[in-house]
Amino acid sequence: MECRVLSIQSHVVRGYVGNKSATFPLQVLGFEVDSINSVQFSNHTGYAHWKGQLNNVNHYDYVLTGYTRDTSFLEMVVDIVQELKRANTKLVYVCDPVLGDHGSMYVPENLLPVYKNKVVPVADIITPNQFEAELLTGKTIRTEKDAVEVMDLLHSMGPDTVVITSSDLPSREGEQFLVALGSQRTVKRDGVQVTQRIRMEIPKADAVFVGTGDLFAAMLLAWTHHHPNDLKTACEKTVSVMHHVIQRTISCAHELAGPGRKPSPAQLELRMVQSKADIEDPAIVIEAIVL
Repeated sequence: MECRVLSIQSHVVRGYVGNKSATFPLQVLGFEVDSINSVQFSNHTGYAHWKGQLNNVNHYDYVLTGYTRDTSFLEMVVDIVQELKRANTKLVYVCDPVLGDHGSMYVPENLLPVYKNKVVPVADIITPNQFEAELLTGKTIRTEKDAVEVMDLLHSMGPDTVVITSSDLPSREGEQFLVALGSQRTVKRDGVQVTQRIRMEIPKADAVFVGTGDLFAAMLLAWTHHHPNDLKTACEKTVSVMHHVIQRTISCAHELAGPGRKPSPAQLELRMVQSKADIEDPAIVIEAIVL
């Protein structure tokens, strides 16, 4: 049975990149993806015809959202997710709550309460970085214990799966690695709730890329679908795909730039098509530790 994903992106600012980085890898892995750009929802959902943009298709298995700068867009997403969950109670909403990084926000501050009070409560999987996780919970992360407590707070807000995609915690592998952490709550057949928490040491890349957040969220969607009760495996495959795509991108970019020259942003566009085989069957190069 095919799996259908509704990918809603903020078209005006970054929709093209978001759709490119999310749609293709999901399609490679067999998902049927419908991409909707925010510009297609130029009016609020009180208008009678807003649903027409979904072409009367209301059965989806997943909804995926990323970057936006608009509160009305976020509120529209909540309305759509709620409606689609009424049509399919098993629908999973994957949200990358893009707010900022390295201590500063790069979206308007009025998006934060909308994420906290409306978006995160209806999300099933969220992928914040450390700064975003701290904003959403109001708690600072200084230690691994802090990170676990923050993920537990995020669970209490709604999502069953939380992955902090990057943090400032010191890596056990040295300065050239960053730390990511994840937590997943599942209910066993006997009704007992269990939580799996993992930690990953990820090699840093000496370059700036656009679209990595979209790719990460899309791959986590795909691999949690295939490994619904095994966050460790899902995250290992997700991060390994990221590693292969980024390494291939860096190699191609330096080849295009030439010896001794810094690659341009255009040359650093993620090599998605060239990485098709790695997306389909990633060699595991980064292993997660169960906490």
